[in-house]
Amino acid sequence: MTNLPMTITTTALASALLLAPISTVLAVENEDMALIPQGEFTMGSNEHGDEMPHQVVLNAYHIDKFEVSNKHYGEFLKATGHTAPAYWDDPRLNGKEQPVVGVNWYDASKFCEWKGKRLPTEAEWERAAKGPQGGHYPWGHKLTKEKANYGQNLGKTSPVNSYPQGATDNGIYNMAGNVFEWVADWYDPQYYTVSPAMNPQGPAIGVDFANQGAVKVLKGGSWLAPASSLHTSHRFWNQPENNSYGVGLGFRCAKAGSSDIRYDVQYDYMHALISMGKEEWKDALQSIDTALKDDAKNIEYQQTREIILKQMNK
Repeated sequence: MTNLPMTITTTALASALLLAPISTVLAVENEDMALIPQGEFTMGSNEHGDEMPHQVVLNAYHIDKFEVSNKHYGEFLKATGHTAPAYWDDPRLNGKEQPVVGVNWYDASKFCEWKGKRLPTEAEWERAAKGPQGGHYPWGHKLTKEKANYGQNLGKTSPVNSYPQGATDNGIYNMAGNVFEWVADWYDPQYYTVSPAMNPQGPAIGVDFANQGAVKVLKGGSWLAPASSLHTSHRFWNQPENNSYGVGLGFRCAKAGSSDIRYDVQYDYMHALISMGKEEWKDALQSIDTALKDDAKNIEYQQTREIILKQMNK
């Protein structure tokens, strides 16, 4: 490859050079949420056919450190008059600090909206679960019963602040086990083969299994589910109006993050160069166009875009 404005060595090196200042500049705005800085990660794994590994870049965002508890969901019910979920009166599951269960996707979305937040995308959820080291589990690569509630080991949900030894490096709890968690995306087993590299939002509509209706993605395993559902890239699904896995079905919320615009633009430019090095021209064009939106007069960015277009038109 020729005519590049700089020599590209490795994706890891380029990412590291840029993420260091971003991590320094960004600060956590809410003690109950973790700030995930803008960056790139490997989404998916080789565990199942619908988890094809691929590179994804996400803007900065915040995600709840804890699953939504019965205490906080009760405040929502009192303030809004929303219908109580299934199992609300089940003494095994309705402790104030246990995660709310029996909620469908619409219930979860309404709560997050009421809090000024939203459900995380599947990519946001997975990047937060994998942490900076990209672990197979939120804490690393080896599963032990001391780090998660799964497989009917306890016979009920645990408090949302349980298993601190299983938390991510960012202090996010129970991303494996306890309850399956709704995310924003529709589910399609083939989506990872066509997913955009920048801020994927999931397919336009989900797969309709057995004419039961399109389905949304669930992440994270539950207190009922086996160990095979606990790895960070595991994908499960359910109809959004359904709470059929109710005793093990909850959620957490997210919201967009804020960052220094200078670093956002630099990152977009760097990712364009990384994509060029891989000869992934469509992704490179998307990244450089994003950088130019915020720095339209930058000659270096303009010239880089010309190089990308020239390669695409060969």
